Amino acid sequence: MPESKNADPLKAAQKATGAIALKTGNLSAPQMRWLQKGLSQPGGKLPLFDDNGREIPARTIRACIDAGWAEPWFSNPIKPDWQVCKLTPAAFEVLSASQKTNKR
Repeated sequence: MPESKNADPLKAAQKATGAIALKTGNLSAPQMRWLQKGLSQPGGKLPLFDDNGREIPARTIRACIDAGWAEPWFSNPIKPDWQVCKLTPAAFEVLSASQKTNKR
């Protein structure tokens, strides 16, 4: 059998899928605002509440997790229904790049 150029085709497919999913054009405004908050936090921790003290909608959080922009960090023992998340490494790259282009 001929040898493939990619040593691990699964990793190559995941990388390609991740690059497509993480384009900032696919982000809604609420998702972008929420994810950008993680850039200034240790470990990329994402907030549970917005600047007005309202809970981040579960729909926003779920959409970001499903798209690969955020990942669950740990369970909250006091409020198990709250999803504590952090940015994924790929989200850090995309969001940092989008901030650099917006500043120019």
